[in-house]
Amino acid sequence: MTPLEFLCAGERLEAWPSGALHWPARRLLTVADLHLEKGSSYAVNALKLLPRHDTRETLSALARLIEALRPETVVCLGDSFHDKEAVERLPPAERAEIERLTRLARFVWIAGNHDPAPPPPGWGHVAEEIADAPLVFRHEAQFGPARGEISGHYHPVAALSVRGRGLRRRCFLTDGDRVILPAFGAYTGGLNALDPAITQLFPDDYDALVVGRDAVRRLSWRQLRPDISLADLARVRERR
Repeated sequence: MTPLEFLCAGERLEAWPSGALHWPARRLLTVADLHLEKGSSYAVNALKLLPRHDTRETLSALARLIEALRPETVVCLGDSFHDKEAVERLPPAERAEIERLTRLARFVWIAGNHDPAPPPPGWGHVAEEIADAPLVFRHEAQFGPARGEISGHYHPVAALSVRGRGLRRRCFLTDGDRVILPAFGAYTGGLNALDPAITQLFPDDYDALVVGRDAVRRLSWRQLRPDISLADLARVRERR
């Protein structure tokens, strides 16, 4: 996988195709919205029939990054566990994997709206936000100027039309002053990068760093489009 380098608040950062953000100068790896045990939550509540392997997939992706990059610190930007009973539902193998990973690096768990309870003792530190100048890491972006802000929460996705085909891809969003990360979890949905909830945070130009299988591509927000409905796709195909 090839990361895309870019600047935020003057710092060189790397956007990885997995959806993780790497700050090489601090040996710091950041991921957002893991939503561990989301699949088991739906299974317990009988809301949806989802395979219960999301935690395994998410932890496997995180482990590959940690083993490749060897960060000193891993910052999880909130909503790491899908609900307050998620830790209790962790299978023994996934619990053991989290314990292994938290021995490889110092973990900081940022509190999110899905994280009413802290992780078990020994898994790392818990914080509302952390600052490592010139960057600050929090779950949800604050409205107004926020130079150096790194956040998650919105699960941004870029909607594109390529040769009449509608595509949605996870993406980072940045204007050079702040970064919003895509969701790292395996079973997470997404909010269109042109949604007003997001655009109000970027009053001027901003870019989408669109995640592909092996690389990340930088696009202006002007190259994106609202989510494409099936009717829209049919009209596109008719015009071809």
